[in-house]
Amino acid sequence: MTRAPSPLLPAFRYTAGALCTLLVLGIAGCISSGGEPNSTNAAKLALERGPQSGRQLYENNCGACHGADGKSLPVTQVGFDFPLPDFTDCGYNSPEQSADWVAIAHEGGPIRGFTPIMPAFGDALTAEELEKLVTYVRDFCADKRWPRGELNFPAPLFTEKAFPENETLVKSVRDKDGSSETQLIYEHRIGARDQYEITVPYVNLDTGSPDHWQQGVGDISVAFKHVLASSLDKGYIVSAAAEVSLPTGSEASGIGSGHTSLEAFIAVGKQLPNDFFVHSRAIYLTPFDGSTREAELHVAFGRAMTSRGPYGRQWNPMVEVLGARALESGAKTEWDWVPQVQVSINQRQHLLFNVGVRLPLTDRDSRDPQLAAYFLWDWFDGGLRDGW
Repeated sequence: MTRAPSPLLPAFRYTAGALCTLLVLGIAGCISSGGEPNSTNAAKLALERGPQSGRQLYENNCGACHGADGKSLPVTQVGFDFPLPDFTDCGYNSPEQSADWVAIAHEGGPIRGFTPIMPAFGDALTAEELEKLVTYVRDFCADKRWPRGELNFPAPLFTEKAFPENETLVKSVRDKDGSSETQLIYEHRIGARDQYEITVPYVNLDTGSPDHWQQGVGDISVAFKHVLASSLDKGYIVSAAAEVSLPTGSEASGIGSGHTSLEAFIAVGKQLPNDFFVHSRAIYLTPFDGSTREAELHVAFGRAMTSRGPYGRQWNPMVEVLGARALESGAKTEWDWVPQVQVSINQRQHLLFNVGVRLPLTDRDSRDPQLAAYFLWDWFDGGLRDGW
C-alpha cells in the first residue's frame, strides 16, 4: 500500500534542525552555564568580619530558625504557620543540587518558588561563604549511602538515569504516519538507593489495513532499580535494574507482544568538566517465549545550563546515540541519534519538558524519524500548582 507523503515530515525536519542548533549553542556556551555572585559589598563585609567556617556561618545566619543541630526550631518558637525542614533528614537533604541551595540562600525562597519567609542573604555573604554554608548544611545528612543531587543529571528521552527518583512522566513517541505510543511512567524511591517503576503505555497504531487504526493499552511493565555505587567527589553513579514486561496488550491488534519479557540493564551517570555530563545504559532483553534476545546500548551527552545568570532556570541541550541489535547470526546493529532539549517550566524546576527527534543513522530508507517528548513532574518537590 503506497501512502502519500506525510504532512508531519516538514515538522520533523524543522524540529531536528532547531534542536541541532540549540545543541550547538549549548556546547559552545553561548548561554550562561552558571557563575558566582560578584559583589564588592559582600567582599568588604567578609574582610571586616574575617574568615569564618561553615559552622560559624550557619550559627550566625541560620541557627536562630533552623537550630544548631539542623532539625529546626518548633513553630511555637519561630512563629511561622508551618514547620521548617529537618536538615538531618537525608530524604529531604540529599536529592537536590547544592546550586539550588545556594540560589535560595542568595536570592531568597521565591527564586525557586518557595515562601518569602526564607530571606535573601544577597550581598551579605560572598560566593565562597555561601558555598561553605551550604556544604555545612548538607553535611547534616550523616548517612552517606544517599546519592547527592549533583549526581541527578538531566533526564534524556530514551537513556534511563542511574539516580533513584520520585517522579511521574508522560512520554510520547510519534511516527511520521501518525502512529504513537504514549507512556505514563510512575517512579517511586525506596530509601537511600532503591526505586520501583510502573509503566503503562497507550498505543495508537496505523496498521495499514482498511480498518487501519487500532488503539489500546499496550504491555505494562514493572521495574526495580538499585544504586550499586556513587561518589560525589568523583562525580559518578552506577545502578542496576530489572524490568518485567507483561502481555497486557492485544497481540492480534498489533499493540502488544503476546509474551512476557525481562529487561536487565546497567546505568551509569558521570559528571564532566564545565557542567557537561554523560549517561550510558547497557540493556539485555530476554523474551520468555523463546524468541530472539536483544542487546542495546544508549549513550547521552549534554550540558546543564541556566538562563539569565547563575540563579536562572535550567535548560539542558542533549544528544543521544542509541544502538540495538538482535542476538542472532547475521543480525545488523541499528543506530539512531536524538538531538533534544530539556527546559524547566516553573521557578522550582520540578516540572520539566523535553522534546527531540529520533533520527536513523542506519537503514534510513526503511526507517523514518520519530518525534519524541516528555513532561516530567518531580512530585517530591511539590504539586503541579506549586513553585510558579
